[in-house]
Amino acid sequence: MPRILIIEDDPLISRMYQQAFEFEKFEVGVANNGIVGIQELKKKTPTLILLDIMMPKMSGIEFIKRMKASEKYKNIPVVVLTNLSGTKDAEEAISLGAVKFIIKSKYKPKEVVKEVKQILAGYTRDSIPNSVE
Repeated sequence: MPRILIIEDDPLISRMYQQAFEFEKFEVGVANNGIVGIQELKKKTPTLILLDIMMPKMSGIEFIKRMKASEKYKNIPVVVLTNLSGTKDAEEAISLGAVKFIIKSKYKPKEVVKEVKQILAGYTRDSIPNSVE
């Protein structure tokens, strides 16, 4: 069963995505900031991480930097899920190793689940999916 780690500081949004993924039979872990995200990552390695950019204590960008610096975790795909639509944030997240940048307001939770399934299917074929907004 794939495990998704949702790192999101808004409890309503994280719960909404948690329910959408659990409905599709994913195992889901949740963290409310990047520091807790690092702790959750170490407890049980996820198949994929959904990551907000703007969070207290540790931003999503800082989380990606720390995670990708680790041999153990660097190959876990990261999907940035944010309301920021600036290309600077998208370009930085992608350059640091995120595989996709999704604007929350443009996708319903069900559509995010579909995107994640496509990314995971791509990884099982040993190919990295295209990074698109």
